[in-house]
Amino acid sequence: MSKRIDFSNFIVFDGAMGTMLQTHGLKAGELPESYNILHPEIIEKIHGEYLDAGADVITTNTFGANRIKLSKYGYDIGEIVKSGVKIALKAAGKRLVALDIGPIGQLMKPYGTLSFSEAYELFREQVIAGADAGADLILIETMSDIYEMKAAILAAKENCNLPVVATMTFQQDKRTLTGTDPLTMVNVICGLGVNALGINCSLGPKEILPLIEEVLSCSKIPVIAQPNAGMPKIIDGKTVFNVEPDEFARYAKIMAEKGVTILGGCCGTNPEHIRALRHVLAGLEPIKRKVEPITAASSFSKTVIIGEGITVIGEKLNPTGRKHLKEALKSNDMEYVLRQALAQQDAGAHILNVNAGLPEIDEKAVMINIIRELQSTVSVPLQIDSTDSDVIEAAVRIYNGRPIINSVNGKLKVMEEIFPIAKKYGACVVGLTLDENGIPSKAKDRFKIAENIVKTASKYGIAKEDLIIDCLVIAASAQQDEVREIIKATRLVKERLGVKTILGVSNISFGLPNRTLLNRTFLALALEAGLDAPIIDPADEEVMGTINAFNVLWGYDKYANNYIAAYAPKDKKPAVKAFSATDVADIEDIIINGLKEEAAPKVRAMLKAMSPTQIIDEHLVPSLDIVGRKYEAGEIFLPQLIQSAETAKRAFEAIKHHIIETNGGKAEFSKGKIILATVRGDIHDIGKNIVKILLENYGFEVIDLGKDVPEDEIIQRIKQDNVSLVGLSALMTTTAQNMANTIKAIRKAGLGCKIMVGGAVVNAEFAKSIGADYYGRDAQESVRIAQEFFSPS
Repeated sequence: MSKRIDFSNFIVFDGAMGTMLQTHGLKAGELPESYNILHPEIIEKIHGEYLDAGADVITTNTFGANRIKLSKYGYDIGEIVKSGVKIALKAAGKRLVALDIGPIGQLMKPYGTLSFSEAYELFREQVIAGADAGADLILIETMSDIYEMKAAILAAKENCNLPVVATMTFQQDKRTLTGTDPLTMVNVICGLGVNALGINCSLGPKEILPLIEEVLSCSKIPVIAQPNAGMPKIIDGKTVFNVEPDEFARYAKIMAEKGVTILGGCCGTNPEHIRALRHVLAGLEPIKRKVEPITAASSFSKTVIIGEGITVIGEKLNPTGRKHLKEALKSNDMEYVLRQALAQQDAGAHILNVNAGLPEIDEKAVMINIIRELQSTVSVPLQIDSTDSDVIEAAVRIYNGRPIINSVNGKLKVMEEIFPIAKKYGACVVGLTLDENGIPSKAKDRFKIAENIVKTASKYGIAKEDLIIDCLVIAASAQQDEVREIIKATRLVKERLGVKTILGVSNISFGLPNRTLLNRTFLALALEAGLDAPIIDPADEEVMGTINAFNVLWGYDKYANNYIAAYAPKDKKPAVKAFSATDVADIEDIIINGLKEEAAPKVRAMLKAMSPTQIIDEHLVPSLDIVGRKYEAGEIFLPQLIQSAETAKRAFEAIKHHIIETNGGKAEFSKGKIILATVRGDIHDIGKNIVKILLENYGFEVIDLGKDVPEDEIIQRIKQDNVSLVGLSALMTTTAQNMANTIKAIRKAGLGCKIMVGGAVVNAEFAKSIGADYYGRDAQESVRIAQEFFSPS
């Protein structure tokens, strides 16, 4: 039986396992988890040293113990995880053992090969093995993809009853590798019901501090911080870190005084860091933080807080009354759907409502397909709209973020179906003011239904801030007397229940001429009554103008900055169009927005009037440059970058096919030949694969040697293929030394090639210290290095 954990007091976790194993003889390239079987006495000794230093929790030596990684070494997940837990329990005594679960090491779909269900299954195996072995809690750590984190948390919550602590790793730009910011991390992970969350790895305590402050400002649950002991350097052939225990503890104390209650160490920390940490906590009392509740939906990269200004929800992804969308859904024309979504996002929608309710189609399958496509292309959160609870759960489960469910209503059966789904996945919920008796005509009766929805939701553990009440707009042409009742009901709900409100504004004008005039007039009345989130067509400039003006007059738009930006004279940037099925977009628009299915047809049409070289040099490469600049400016993030790169790849493939058909020969485009490899002992190739995608789309020939590549194999291929530029990657601190060894071996072999390096444990200083010629901060920087190397100005 697991021990009880008091999350209201300070909890001290241990420090690094990999760093300690290296001091106890772990060789570069060895599997750290194998020591659970081969050298259990060493693992027990390390645990004992951390316990002696004052750790309350020790983490099992199972960070990379997933089936994919272990199978390469011939180990079974059960034996590795269970032995790891057994060793830790023996050492811990009355103290706590956390089952350590790290990232799988592969990119997830749509920008990788690993599906959400596959990731879930891999984590499920680890959870079951660890829980059965007697772990006291689960630590899911070092995640850089919020989607992978969601799969891991669901695997933990659905397959055991242990407390779950979840941490992500951030870059210096204050985002994870895939573009998640601290607020979004908190909003998504809190919603999934973990016991504590926070940040670990990648950065030292000084660099993590401002990120932790952001987490503290919005997390209602306990916060954990586990920084590295700085960044690694190679000194006398050994990997060392530059933050000493006293400095580490000094920052830990600052974090504790700001409200962090769970502290430990990551890469480079050792028992002395934990001893110093324990010492500075003596005499301190945990800070009782008060965090203001927010109503918020999140995509993987953006959180929209409803109530901070007027939140525009785009209405056009609903087939009701939309012939072209109906046909697109029937024919599985996802490009049309994506264009509608992009057009609404470009027009100013903060959230997109998504409905696939057609009797002629498999709504569940189509909805899942739409969600997968949208979340890889648009950055705004989604509102999932269906009357079928199975459809809702399937969509919410695979959504990469925290969505809004549209909807529940006052019918008991519907609440019993929807509220458990919302609670499990942490979604916000729209509550419609109708019940078994239909839609009341009077405001007071709609309010009563809203009140009952709020009361019932609380029984399921759903807070008021996670509810958005819809007092239901009925067409003025049919029920003119009820228009004022809708406004009254909205005001009552806002003032008496203190929840956020939503209305489908366009319904008011159904059946009447000059619908825009009615829509914007009704909207103005509703906004004054307390409407927070109108569902509208954001392409309607008059309706959007009403919102822009209201934000100024109501004080949401400070100094009218947004209003001025919208209406001051300026050169207008063309918006993304919502194309019909017969329209063909510009190739630049297709690549920038990642519309993969449209790339090849457009290029084939262009080839009738332009040469392949002209298309590449004047259109494809400049489009990729725009995407790269957007990525570096933080306007788009890794998923969109990869989506655009994959779209460009299809364009290049169409050109190559054309040349082969026309000339009957090979289509040679290579601007230079580059070898990429993840160094020996490291099975993580996410970063390398991203670099490969971009390099290939810029016209470079990439020889991908894969992961865990020995030095001899790299040297052999350099000679065999006469390669002049090599890219090396490493994610783990335990394999950083192998990067140095590989460079040393290449130099010793007398090869004149240049070497660029990158990865989570690498920075410019480290790259220089191991003799690399270039440091690729990210994939885009690696492209720039290759361009400058092969085409020096």
